[in-house]
Amino acid sequence: MRIYKIAPRADWIAAHAAGRYEGSPLDRNDGFIHFSTAAQAPETARRHFAGQADLVVLEVEADDLGGLLRWEPSRGGDLFPHLYGALPANLVRFVTEAPLGPDGTPVLRELR
Repeated sequence: MRIYKIAPRADWIAAHAAGRYEGSPLDRNDGFIHFSTAAQAPETARRHFAGQADLVVLEVEADDLGGLLRWEPSRGGDLFPHLYGALPANLVRFVTEAPLGPDGTPVLRELR
């Protein structure tokens, strides 16, 4: 199963150069990196990234993260994937653009 992280492009460029993504300030404050499933990602984009330009979507195979990935309840009782540790950059399978749509919400390509 693939999971997704929406992030500012500059953060991903820095993480890629460092070989690991430590998460956003919110992630670091919460103690884990927030991910979403394909079904959850559009709502995550709308709620948390509206109006933010120059975003990318990182696509990761959940099984590659091993025991550091936990599925925990969040909004509405849905289970969300949370990574307790840094994301090794080499585990990111694809990086895609998430341009803002006319309503200011990031547009996500078809997620698998």
